[in-house]
Amino acid sequence: MKRRVPMKTAMMGLLVAPVAMAQQPPPRQPAATPPPDPANATKPVDPNAPAPAATMTPVTVTGSRPSDDFAPPPASLNRLGATDVRDIPQSVVVINKAIMQSQGATSLGSAVRNIPGITIGAAEGSQIGTNINLNGFSARTDLFVDGMRDRGQYYRDIFALEQVEVLFGPSSMLFGRGSTGGVINQVLKKPSLKAAQEITGSVTTNGMVRSTIDVNTPTGPDEAFRGNAMIQKGSVSTRGQTDVFDFGFAPSYKMGIGTPTEVTLYALLQRNSDQADYGLPPVNGWPANVNRNNAYGFSDDRTLQNILTLGVTVDHKFNKDLSLRNQTQFNYVNANIRETAPQSVGTLSATNTFIAAPAGGFTNVPINQLFVRQQSHDRNIFDISVYNQTELNAKFDTGSIKHNLLAGLELGYESYYNQNYYRPGSCNGVALQSPFSTNGYVGCTSLMFPTGGPDPGAPSIPGNLATAQARTFAGYLNDTVTVIPELKLVGGVRYDVYWAQIGNTINNLNTPANTTLAYTEQTTPFASVRGGAIFQPNEAQSYYVSYSTSFNPSLEQLVSTTGVSQPLPPEQNESIEAGAKFDLLKGNLSLTGALFQITKQNARSQNNDGTFSATGTIRVRGVRTGVAGRITPEWQVFGGYTYLDAVIINGIAAGTTGNQPINTPRDSANLWTPYTVAETYEIGGGATYIGQRYANNNDSVVVPGFVRFDATAAYRQPKYDVRVNVFNLLNATYYDQIIASDGGRVVPGSGLTAMLTLTHRM
Repeated sequence: MKRRVPMKTAMMGLLVAPVAMAQQPPPRQPAATPPPDPANATKPVDPNAPAPAATMTPVTVTGSRPSDDFAPPPASLNRLGATDVRDIPQSVVVINKAIMQSQGATSLGSAVRNIPGITIGAAEGSQIGTNINLNGFSARTDLFVDGMRDRGQYYRDIFALEQVEVLFGPSSMLFGRGSTGGVINQVLKKPSLKAAQEITGSVTTNGMVRSTIDVNTPTGPDEAFRGNAMIQKGSVSTRGQTDVFDFGFAPSYKMGIGTPTEVTLYALLQRNSDQADYGLPPVNGWPANVNRNNAYGFSDDRTLQNILTLGVTVDHKFNKDLSLRNQTQFNYVNANIRETAPQSVGTLSATNTFIAAPAGGFTNVPINQLFVRQQSHDRNIFDISVYNQTELNAKFDTGSIKHNLLAGLELGYESYYNQNYYRPGSCNGVALQSPFSTNGYVGCTSLMFPTGGPDPGAPSIPGNLATAQARTFAGYLNDTVTVIPELKLVGGVRYDVYWAQIGNTINNLNTPANTTLAYTEQTTPFASVRGGAIFQPNEAQSYYVSYSTSFNPSLEQLVSTTGVSQPLPPEQNESIEAGAKFDLLKGNLSLTGALFQITKQNARSQNNDGTFSATGTIRVRGVRTGVAGRITPEWQVFGGYTYLDAVIINGIAAGTTGNQPINTPRDSANLWTPYTVAETYEIGGGATYIGQRYANNNDSVVVPGFVRFDATAAYRQPKYDVRVNVFNLLNATYYDQIIASDGGRVVPGSGLTAMLTLTHRM
């Protein structure tokens, strides 16, 4: 079967294609037949002589094990209109198991952070867990599991994932609300009829110990069970207060494998006991110039998360051209959080009163005289959702024109409960907040030398209770039309009705003794479209143009202001993209590239009273290129480059017009390339570059760019592998995560770290 690798490169492809084609080995010539031996031709044949022993012609088979190939498998979702990424008129990047293992990834964040155009957000009050930006836009509600929305606030592991699919650009026609910058689909491992077991164990120089188990067992002629488990304990970074103790189990059972009706039952159970990293505060427009391992919380801070996902998928094939799929998924996430963040930097007066930094920053104040005011971020969150999707896929012809038609229906219900708590405290004996205040200022510590001890014992007091619920109803239709073998047209439309209601017990209608519950309710109908044309002159080339839209309801995250807002129109997003995809070296190497523009209208801005207005416009123009696959059987490569020209056209807050949006670097690039010797020894490495960014939309906190180098070496055998990964090889100081809260916090990346991993297959 021919392998194709998605990635990126229109412009790069035009430059690299001639070189890559020149590297293809010439076709093998058939072996010459040796002439007959005249001596043997004249020998008489003895009828009583024993027959010569039968021999087999030696056959040499070359090629790598499939699990080691960076060439990704087909996309998992028929909803895309095709599984071959050449037939999808958008940029698609697939991170398969081989890439994740080679790079030593253990979390969803570490798996995708090396894709240019993706940046990571830090922990935030209403956005705890895995926070990812795509093309400069938040993907907080654009994470999916097997095509079903995964909106819970938790830290996602990859122990149960086969691959991660990143679809760039607005995609509400395919996935519903959200998806301004794109979507990330996590593909779970599925049972098969081939028995296999894999056990891994790893340890890092930070003291992190981790183990995973993957067992696939056939239980009948058309049934199989697969179980994946994970446990890890230790520090995830060289930074202080980053200890975790996590474990998970992901069982799945599939019936009717290979028959017209296949039923898959699956679950994910995960328990996280982590210390979320709230990073460093800004000082004078830059991340605080202190030891990058400084932490400003307390040693007993913790984020406890319980995750439960239950799902069932039924696939029925009426015949080779008509199939029906129904999928139901239930998600439950409870996050019990007691964390402390560096809220602001200031000085202490003669009476030990904390004085926050002036608007212009500090002048002539030594850094060792600066203090950090600590703020409690405590809450107990229950996030529950249930979704059902039904999709009918039909292939048929109308004359000479071929159709691949998808019709779908989606129903969903979500509920959200968030009880906030605050800890009122003092700084050197002086109270940090006034009566009836709920800001949760719990203490202060030195900016240069934080104490890092346990919580001083401030009482935990209930604050705002936010509750919400939402319902979704949607129908969609998409058709991929083959006009002639070289030309395909793609068109689709989806109509969503999204209803949401939220309430807050502390809001701008309250007086100190009154807890009137302020409600906001809204129904948002919206039609999303998708269209594209794909020209494929041969098997190795594909060119496309596309147009797509998406929408973000004002209440989509089920969290809101502390005040009552008038119903706001949804944010509306549209994208225009043109690109090319090349398959070279007999399909083993893929080059892709695209030019695109994404525009967000009605972008929301926060008012002084806590409410919002929909007056902003954001535009991102960009170029994306990439490469993935094998240059030779021994040499693999995965990399890319993205340029983002992002600008706030109309201010989403006062003074932001013309600014560069938060956490959106103009340039980002990565390259990862291992080389295997004698199918046994592997050595490789790569670099990740992210250019200068800003930590808020005011562009008042500059986050410098960086280059980080990583390396790997492995000893590989059919039954086991021994691998060493070295992260941040040159021990560079860089900033890995950004959040706008508290003026613009940043989380430094880990220092030099090594990880040893043993993988055993049975």
